[in-house]
Amino acid sequence: MTDLLVWGIVAHLVADWLLQNEYMALNKISLRHPAAYVHSGIHLLAAALVFSWPAALGLAVAHLLIDTRRPLAWWRRVFGQTTEGPMAIHVAVWTDQVAHVSCIAVAALVQGG
Repeated sequence: MTDLLVWGIVAHLVADWLLQNEYMALNKISLRHPAAYVHSGIHLLAAALVFSWPAALGLAVAHLLIDTRRPLAWWRRVFGQTTEGPMAIHVAVWTDQVAHVSCIAVAALVQGG
């Protein structure tokens, strides 16, 4: 499970940071925009290097939904997290990344256990 988690996180970081361009970053929040599916497809391929195809597909769909920012906006509102001011962007980025890594951890537990 630990190997799956570590390599899943590495695959995620490469897909989310090294392989994401401005087009994807600006437009992935809309499920109506092709950029959302291009970005999610990159995550599907990266995750498939580590996980089974069903797990990789689940991670790609979860990534697609998290990137709409709606689940995280709800989370920040319910838990009273910072949404304005100089720290808001840090909270938003890290909340996003923790949500993605949490999904990877679940996939590692399910597939590795």
